[in-house]
Amino acid sequence: MTRSDADLQQMARDHLWMHFARQSVMTEGPGVPIIVKGQGHHIWDSRGRKYIDGLAGLFVVNAGHGRARLAQAAAKQAEELAFFPIWSYAHPAAIELADRIANLAPGDLDHVFFSTGGGEAVETAFKLAKHYFKLTGKPTKHKVISRAIAYHGTPQGALAITGLPGMKAMFEPITPGGFRVPNTNYYRSAEMGFAGSTEEEFGVWAADRIEEMILFEGPDTVAAVFLEPVQNSGGCFPPPPGYFQRVREICDRHDVLLVSDEVICAFGRLGTYFGADAYGYQPDMITFAKAVTSGYSPLGGTIVSDRVYEPFSRGDASFPHGYTFGGHPVSAAVAMENLDIFEEEQLLQNVRENSPVFRRTLEKLTDLPIVGDVRGDGYFFGIELVKDKATKTTFDDAESERLLRGFLSGALFEAGLYCRADDRGDPVIQLAPPLTIGPNEFDEIEQILRSVLTEAWTRL
Repeated sequence: MTRSDADLQQMARDHLWMHFARQSVMTEGPGVPIIVKGQGHHIWDSRGRKYIDGLAGLFVVNAGHGRARLAQAAAKQAEELAFFPIWSYAHPAAIELADRIANLAPGDLDHVFFSTGGGEAVETAFKLAKHYFKLTGKPTKHKVISRAIAYHGTPQGALAITGLPGMKAMFEPITPGGFRVPNTNYYRSAEMGFAGSTEEEFGVWAADRIEEMILFEGPDTVAAVFLEPVQNSGGCFPPPPGYFQRVREICDRHDVLLVSDEVICAFGRLGTYFGADAYGYQPDMITFAKAVTSGYSPLGGTIVSDRVYEPFSRGDASFPHGYTFGGHPVSAAVAMENLDIFEEEQLLQNVRENSPVFRRTLEKLTDLPIVGDVRGDGYFFGIELVKDKATKTTFDDAESERLLRGFLSGALFEAGLYCRADDRGDPVIQLAPPLTIGPNEFDEIEQILRSVLTEAWTRL
């Protein structure tokens, strides 16, 4: 039975509670866009209209929509063994996927703890860091450091690591122990207190703020530093050259674990399987989710170094933590098939070859008065919007409300582009399309953005 758009809207209005969304869109407004189909880098809504998926769903559908072989891999596994937990038991799909991911991961990251999504993966890493130091005779090391405006998830522990006050205020008091340092937004570096000039100097300055916080709180109390290779929230902040190398030195000096939160950046977003490889650093843990299955089934995980794993591998030690659906057989089978696609179609190579073209195409937009900065890496870019390019003056809350929610999000969608207009930091548009696209699609995306941003400027 195919339901009409009106029927679906009414059912949604009556019963569906959307995530990170204003319910008033449905209860008081015109309703919500309903996506019914995906193929390649396009999606279709319940009205039959076609759009470019400029965000890969939510940084997820890296291999593109409509992959029959991924659906078939899921069905085959479900017929054979639809579910079994990895609590004291195991199954081939989880074993084989753990082996494959460990072989892809950098250095001695050899052990995979599966979850079902990114927030759970971060929660796992937080708990592992605290438990590890208790097992190794340093029980006071429990604090975690992350960056301003960074998003690391919504569970109570992950929320303590998230650097967005607006996302935490209504849930206070949250898990204690989270501390914030400046992020790597070079465009806004002077506002953070950086007095130098080059990007390399800024990288040293930003990394040194982490050491400053470790020393201020006391090295004997800090367990871990959580950093994304490219910070998502705030609009795609890549690391300055040398930044992660210096952070690694700082963590080693003070016996602090470095967690690379790669829920977005892992599995091809930056043209490598892991962001740590893209920037040449060795973390103690990597969190992943999203693109490991290209979204065809939910899966996340935390990859752990030999050093962190070692005290859990002996005697009666165990990590009292887990999830019913962690390492789900169907999800693991889909992930294996998804990685086959990555290899066969050379999707990582496609990103590496075409990322400079994507950047150059988006940088054409800097001739518009509303575009202040274009930044990012791989197939992961942010466009920061400003009121005044000369002074970098941003929009106030009311202007952001009118610009982003009142106009841009809807106008871009109506023009045929699904992407993200975000104001969790300064107002930005984010793009993270499937890894299958190329220069023709870049041009199409740029033309839509140019048209809508030009109109946005006239409305200010």
